[in-house]
Amino acid sequence: MSSTVTDPQTADAALKAKHRAMWASGDYPQLVVDVITPLGEALVEAAGIAAGHRVLDIAAGTGNAAIPAARRGAEVVASDLTPELLEAGRAIADRAGLTLDWQVADAEALPFPDAAFDVVMSSVGIMFAPHHATAAAEALRVCRPGGTIALLNWTPTGFVGQLFAAMKPFAPPPPPGASPGPLWGDEAHVRELFGDGVTGLTATTGTVRVTSFSTPSAFREYFATMYGPTIGVYRYVASQPDAEERLAELDAALDGLAARFDTGGGAMEWEYLIVTARRA
Repeated sequence: MSSTVTDPQTADAALKAKHRAMWASGDYPQLVVDVITPLGEALVEAAGIAAGHRVLDIAAGTGNAAIPAARRGAEVVASDLTPELLEAGRAIADRAGLTLDWQVADAEALPFPDAAFDVVMSSVGIMFAPHHATAAAEALRVCRPGGTIALLNWTPTGFVGQLFAAMKPFAPPPPPGASPGPLWGDEAHVRELFGDGVTGLTATTGTVRVTSFSTPSAFREYFATMYGPTIGVYRYVASQPDAEERLAELDAALDGLAARFDTGGGAMEWEYLIVTARRA
């Protein structure tokens, strides 16, 4: 009899490699342009970022928040697990004549000293780190006392939170210890994560108006080819014995979701939560 024991570090490295590949699939840089461009500026405004601030953007992607922060004169480090997204962001910043420090980094093991930043922020990024408490602890560690923590995340009840709920029955089982990303859009969850590590925590909801999809099927087809998490679910379902039937069910679930959130003419309001707090 033999058994295989997976070392926790090896398992975590494999999980992070999967995450990198997922976010490198499709065309997330174009999705940012088409759908969520306003989010970064909303977060930067809420964080009160100004010239001279040293800012870390965790899970920055293509710099949706990092680039507006740099435009205000801040000294910005844009970190992300996926090099391909950072390269796309660097090209955007170069075209705008902006200089940022783009660094490959895991939100759960940031390669920065304690208390190194005046502002630590993330726009729909840190929420996808699988171990929430670890990611929150790292955000606190690298923020100086009195500095600002500023996060913008999709809410569980909003469109993107419900997208993940719709995909869950079709997705592979989550890895041990992983928590659902949209929980970062729940104020009570975020308060629990940061605890007495912060003071003056405030939370407000907002929406971004999305008009890129004229029909529910247009949304579904776009996300099935452009958005890493949706691509991953479709690939997983396609590998199953009952693929044809399950793919049709997944199509119907996403079409139904888009139809439910349609406010008329294909327009949708996608809800997010902005949290700001001071590092204790």
